[in-house]
Amino acid sequence: MRRGSRTYPQHFGRISIRSAYRSSAVNAKGAENKNQYNCGSNEQNYAHHIWDFPDKSGHIGAMACIVVNKYVPYFERTGNWQALAWWVHDAVPGYASMYFFPKLCAFNIGWHQKPEKSIRSYISPKGCLTKPGMSNFEGDHSAEYSEMLRELGLGL
Repeated sequence: MRRGSRTYPQHFGRISIRSAYRSSAVNAKGAENKNQYNCGSNEQNYAHHIWDFPDKSGHIGAMACIVVNKYVPYFERTGNWQALAWWVHDAVPGYASMYFFPKLCAFNIGWHQKPEKSIRSYISPKGCLTKPGMSNFEGDHSAEYSEMLRELGLGL
Protein backbone atom coordinates (compact mmCIF):
# COMPACT_ATOMS: atom_id res chain seq x y z
CA MET A 1 0.00 0.00 0.00
CA ARG A 2 1.51 3.34 -1.02
CA ARG A 3 1.21 6.83 0.37
CA GLY A 4 0.35 5.85 3.94
CA SER A 5 -3.14 4.50 3.32
CA ARG A 6 -4.31 1.82 5.74
CA THR A 7 -7.08 0.48 3.53
CA TYR A 8 -6.06 -2.70 1.74
CA PRO A 9 -7.71 -4.28 -1.29
CA GLN A 10 -9.17 -7.14 0.78
CA HIS A 11 -11.12 -4.61 2.89
CA PHE A 12 -13.38 -3.98 -0.10
CA GLY A 13 -14.66 -7.55 0.19
CA ARG A 14 -15.93 -9.62 -2.71
CA ILE A 15 -15.41 -8.67 -6.31
CA SER A 16 -17.21 -10.01 -9.35
CA ILE A 17 -15.19 -10.88 -12.42
CA ARG A 18 -17.24 -10.00 -15.50
CA SER A 19 -14.61 -10.90 -18.04
CA ALA A 20 -10.97 -11.92 -18.03
CA TYR A 21 -9.08 -14.28 -20.33
CA ARG A 22 -10.68 -14.89 -23.71
CA SER A 23 -9.42 -17.21 -26.40
CA SER A 24 -9.06 -15.64 -29.84
CA ALA A 25 -12.09 -17.63 -31.05
CA VAL A 26 -14.32 -16.47 -28.18
CA ASN A 27 -13.17 -12.86 -28.50
CA ALA A 28 -13.75 -12.86 -32.27
CA LYS A 29 -17.29 -14.15 -31.71
CA GLY A 30 -17.90 -11.36 -29.16
CA ALA A 31 -16.64 -8.72 -31.59
CA GLU A 32 -18.81 -9.71 -34.54
CA ASN A 33 -22.29 -8.35 -35.35
CA LYS A 34 -21.37 -4.73 -34.68
CA ASN A 35 -19.65 -5.61 -31.43
CA GLN A 36 -22.83 -6.83 -29.74
CA TYR A 37 -20.91 -8.15 -26.73
CA ASN A 38 -18.61 -5.12 -26.37
CA CYS A 39 -15.46 -6.99 -27.37
CA GLY A 40 -12.77 -5.25 -29.35
CA SER A 41 -11.08 -6.98 -32.24
CA ASN A 42 -8.56 -9.72 -31.54
CA GLU A 43 -5.73 -7.38 -32.54
CA GLN A 44 -6.93 -4.79 -29.99
CA ASN A 45 -7.18 -7.45 -27.29
CA TYR A 46 -3.79 -9.14 -27.70
CA ALA A 47 -1.96 -8.71 -24.36
CA HIS A 48 -5.24 -7.55 -22.84
CA HIS A 49 -8.18 -10.00 -22.66
CA ILE A 50 -6.28 -12.37 -24.96
CA TRP A 51 -3.38 -13.17 -22.65
CA ASP A 52 -1.62 -15.77 -24.77
CA PHE A 53 -0.79 -13.51 -27.74
CA PRO A 54 1.64 -10.59 -27.55
CA ASP A 55 0.52 -7.16 -28.77
CA LYS A 56 1.87 -5.59 -31.96
CA SER A 57 4.99 -4.47 -30.06
CA GLY A 58 5.70 -8.02 -28.90
CA HIS A 59 4.74 -7.45 -25.25
CA ILE A 60 2.48 -9.61 -23.13
CA GLY A 61 -0.18 -8.54 -20.67
CA ALA A 62 -3.48 -9.47 -19.09
CA MET A 63 -6.75 -7.76 -18.30
CA ALA A 64 -9.85 -8.49 -16.26
CA CYS A 65 -13.14 -6.64 -16.00
CA ILE A 66 -14.22 -6.47 -12.36
CA VAL A 67 -16.97 -5.06 -10.16
CA VAL A 68 -16.18 -4.07 -6.58
CA ASN A 69 -19.51 -5.13 -5.05
CA LYS A 70 -19.22 -3.03 -1.89
CA TYR A 71 -18.65 0.07 -4.05
CA VAL A 72 -21.74 -0.27 -6.28
CA PRO A 73 -24.30 1.39 -3.93
CA TYR A 74 -21.93 4.33 -3.38
CA PHE A 75 -21.40 4.71 -7.12
CA GLU A 76 -25.10 4.41 -7.94
CA ARG A 77 -25.90 7.13 -5.42
CA THR A 78 -23.04 9.52 -6.28
CA GLY A 79 -21.89 8.67 -9.82
CA ASN A 80 -18.37 9.15 -8.49
CA TRP A 81 -16.27 6.60 -10.37
CA GLN A 82 -13.14 8.71 -9.84
CA ALA A 83 -12.94 7.86 -6.12
CA LEU A 84 -12.37 4.19 -6.87
CA ALA A 85 -10.04 5.01 -9.77
CA TRP A 86 -7.81 7.20 -7.61
CA TRP A 87 -7.82 4.68 -4.78
CA VAL A 88 -6.62 1.92 -7.13
CA HIS A 89 -4.06 4.30 -8.65
CA ASP A 90 -2.61 5.00 -5.20
CA ALA A 91 -2.98 1.50 -3.72
CA VAL A 92 -2.16 -0.88 -6.59
CA PRO A 93 1.18 0.20 -8.04
CA GLY A 94 1.37 -2.71 -10.50
CA TYR A 95 -1.61 -1.80 -12.68
CA ALA A 96 -0.98 -0.87 -16.33
CA SER A 97 -4.31 0.66 -17.31
CA MET A 98 -7.91 1.05 -16.18
CA TYR A 99 -11.11 1.67 -18.15
CA PHE A 100 -14.35 2.41 -16.26
CA PHE A 101 -17.83 1.52 -17.57
CA PRO A 102 -21.27 2.89 -16.57
CA LYS A 103 -22.91 -0.40 -15.61
CA LEU A 104 -22.06 -1.15 -11.94
CA CYS A 105 -18.89 0.97 -12.28
CA ALA A 106 -17.23 -2.14 -13.70
CA PHE A 107 -13.70 -1.53 -14.85
CA ASN A 108 -11.03 -3.22 -16.87
CA ILE A 109 -7.76 -3.37 -15.01
CA GLY A 110 -4.72 -4.51 -16.90
CA TRP A 111 -1.12 -5.54 -16.33
CA HIS A 112 1.44 -5.26 -19.08
CA GLN A 113 5.17 -5.58 -19.70
CA LYS A 114 5.20 -1.92 -20.80
CA PRO A 115 2.50 -0.32 -18.61
CA GLU A 116 1.04 2.98 -19.69
CA LYS A 117 -0.43 3.70 -16.20
CA SER A 118 -3.53 5.41 -17.54
CA ILE A 119 -7.09 5.75 -16.27
CA ARG A 120 -9.90 6.26 -18.80
CA SER A 121 -13.67 6.20 -18.50
CA TYR A 122 -16.84 5.77 -20.51
CA ILE A 123 -18.68 7.33 -17.53
CA SER A 124 -19.13 11.08 -17.44
CA PRO A 125 -16.83 12.90 -17.42
CA LYS A 126 -15.61 10.63 -20.21
CA GLY A 127 -12.04 10.43 -21.35
CA CYS A 128 -8.67 10.31 -19.65
CA LEU A 129 -8.53 10.95 -15.90
CA THR A 130 -4.76 10.63 -15.72
CA LYS A 131 -1.66 9.28 -17.40
CA PRO A 132 2.07 9.98 -17.10
CA GLY A 133 2.83 13.58 -17.92
CA MET A 134 -0.47 14.94 -16.65
CA SER A 135 -0.20 17.31 -13.68
CA ASN A 136 -2.50 15.12 -11.55
CA PHE A 137 -0.61 11.84 -12.10
CA GLU A 138 1.90 11.99 -9.23
CA GLY A 139 1.30 12.58 -5.55
CA ASP A 140 -1.27 11.68 -2.95
CA HIS A 141 -4.88 11.49 -4.17
CA SER A 142 -6.45 10.50 -0.85
CA ALA A 143 -8.62 13.64 -0.82
CA GLU A 144 -10.34 12.18 -3.91
CA TYR A 145 -11.40 8.98 -2.13
CA SER A 146 -11.43 9.69 1.62
CA GLU A 147 -15.20 10.36 1.69
CA MET A 148 -15.84 7.12 -0.21
CA LEU A 149 -13.74 5.16 2.28
CA ARG A 150 -15.60 6.73 5.21
CA GLU A 151 -19.02 5.95 3.69
CA LEU A 152 -18.02 2.34 3.03
CA GLY A 153 -16.78 1.99 6.61
CA LEU A 154 -13.18 1.52 5.51
CA GLY A 155 -11.68 4.61 7.17
CA LEU A 156 -8.19 5.88 6.49
